[in-house]
Amino acid sequence: MPGRNARADNFHGRRARHSAMTKTDFLDLSPVSTARGTLRLPGSKSISNRVLLLAALAQGDTLLHDLLSSDDVDRMLDALRTLAVDWQHAGDDDYRVCGTGGQFPVRKADLFLGNAGTAFRPLTAVLALMGGEYRLHGVPRMHERPIGDLVNALRQVGAQITYEGQEGYPPLRIRPAKLVDAAVVRVRGDVSSQFLTGLLMALPLTGRAVRIEVEGELISKPYVDITLALMRQFGVDVQRDGWRYIDLPADAHYVSPGECFVEGDASSASYFLAAGAIGGGPVRVEGVGRDSVQGDVAFAQALEQLGAVVSVGPNWIEAQAPAGGRLRAFDLDLNHIPDAAMTLAICALFADGPSRLRNIASWRVKETDRITAMATELRKLGATVEEGPDYLAITPPERLLPGASIDTYDDHRMAMCFSLATLGGVPVRIMDPGCVAKTFPDYFARWAEVAA
Repeated sequence: MPGRNARADNFHGRRARHSAMTKTDFLDLSPVSTARGTLRLPGSKSISNRVLLLAALAQGDTLLHDLLSSDDVDRMLDALRTLAVDWQHAGDDDYRVCGTGGQFPVRKADLFLGNAGTAFRPLTAVLALMGGEYRLHGVPRMHERPIGDLVNALRQVGAQITYEGQEGYPPLRIRPAKLVDAAVVRVRGDVSSQFLTGLLMALPLTGRAVRIEVEGELISKPYVDITLALMRQFGVDVQRDGWRYIDLPADAHYVSPGECFVEGDASSASYFLAAGAIGGGPVRVEGVGRDSVQGDVAFAQALEQLGAVVSVGPNWIEAQAPAGGRLRAFDLDLNHIPDAAMTLAICALFADGPSRLRNIASWRVKETDRITAMATELRKLGATVEEGPDYLAITPPERLLPGASIDTYDDHRMAMCFSLATLGGVPVRIMDPGCVAKTFPDYFARWAEVAA
């Protein structure tokens, strides 16, 4: 096992690779005629940050395999280090986390979490019940992303959380909770599933039985499924009645499973599978498949509805273009796969008629307002776009306009999505390509492996 200096060098090495990418203002991508090949996916961001936090809270040490190397995961690692959770680099993308048994050693800390919602929301919930004083803040966009519904839910069990700025938004100050015996905790489910995820991960720390009641339609249900599956792996099993009620048992506590494997990122898989569906293919991604716990593998089913030829194995998915070459126009409810749905907006450029993406209101509270951003940038390529409060209607042009300069709004998925436009035989300029460091630092190098 490397010593302290070696671990620090590795961690800062990850940081250096990420920050170096931001020094380039733009990246010019050449036209692409075909896409084919096989690639191994980076680890899932959603799983990586969840298992890091669960391993830190558990009894015993956990060896995490294939942890994602990205800015968002670095934010969680950095926070855990500040909280005196001992983690060690164990070679490649493996990390050993020394569990604290539910009690972080540091009870007063200032945590900067960038724009990492998968770190900010669960840490808010956990630290609210940790009995210490903490300040949580991030980049300006993080301070525009709502967190009031989670705070309101935590206050029902006695959490002491105040807003430093605008009501309902970070930055936050947390003081020791005055726990109350709440049999039921209510949380809205129609803004972000991360609020429910945070509650689920934190409430076992109280040692009390509690029912979580979800108010309104729960969006992004597959992401909550990930949370429940990982909690189960760490020894806490919950019962749920559909998605209306979720019951956590009394005296629950997290116990290390010994080791945990991080799946490949299913959201990242969408760009390469779409490339196969648009650019001929086949393109195969390895690291996710039929046995995945991630809901975004349903992107493959959406591609099939567009006419793509899709094959799925236990740990791989492959896609290629329809026999006729052109994708079918579509009208889909995409509430269950909001991140991967962005890739379908680019697929709409290659469809045989107007397409509609529905039930995507959560796009407006992501890294940027993705509905407006996507509409704006698609128009640069010649598409006719109607933007609604929770939908996009996209009519593709006869030919894509060449030479579009795509603004990415400091949003990694905007940058990755629009690389697919080059399959229309046009060059594309991606502004601020370094924003992909949030989840996929070497995305453009991997894209070059399948784009010809």
